[in-house]
Amino acid sequence: FADFWERFLLCLQKLRDKRQRTVYRLTLVNDWNVSEVEQYASLVDIGKPDFIEIKGVTYCGSNDASSLTMKNVPYHNEVRAFGEKLCSLRNEEYGLACEHEHSLSILLARKDRYLKGRKWHTWIDYEKFQSLYRSGKPFGAEDYMEETPSWAVWGAEEKGFDPQETRFRKKRNHPGKNVSVDSDTKQAIKTT
Repeated sequence: FADFWERFLLCLQKLRDKRQRTVYRLTLVNDWNVSEVEQYASLVDIGKPDFIEIKGVTYCGSNDASSLTMKNVPYHNEVRAFGEKLCSLRNEEYGLACEHEHSLSILLARKDRYLKGRKWHTWIDYEKFQSLYRSGKPFGAEDYMEETPSWAVWGAEEKGFDPQETRFRKKRNHPGKNVSVDSDTKQAIKTT
């Protein structure tokens, strides 16, 4: 469409009127869009979403359809820095609510709606949502929000890993080298 940008901006404007949860999802790609945080901040101002999910691109190997390489995958600290800068550019209207290090993802949330006292409420009470939906009465996101578990909040020691789940760490051995690389931390481990 010749008017795709105007349509896109109109869609963002429509988000402001929604009473349910709204989200922008941004995928960061090194050497493509990581340096454009100011432009993303101005798009946030148009739709004022409840949440902004920021994720590092997932590299799926070489193929003819994509020129991406592992160099294009940001580290978690780079995704975090992008989120911190975006919050700063939005005058702290958004806060750093959640992170999941293994997925290279973070969640920013509107402080005025989802920070109650000093606790984030970014999760959904699905039973309450279903009940509200079946009632046929109008309701908003504030009616079915649930407190974010402590292990999922920004800066938690667990870095987004549910401690009740089993985590498997794969050690990758590279042929011809006497080191293996931890797939989670990307740190070399000397082998004998």
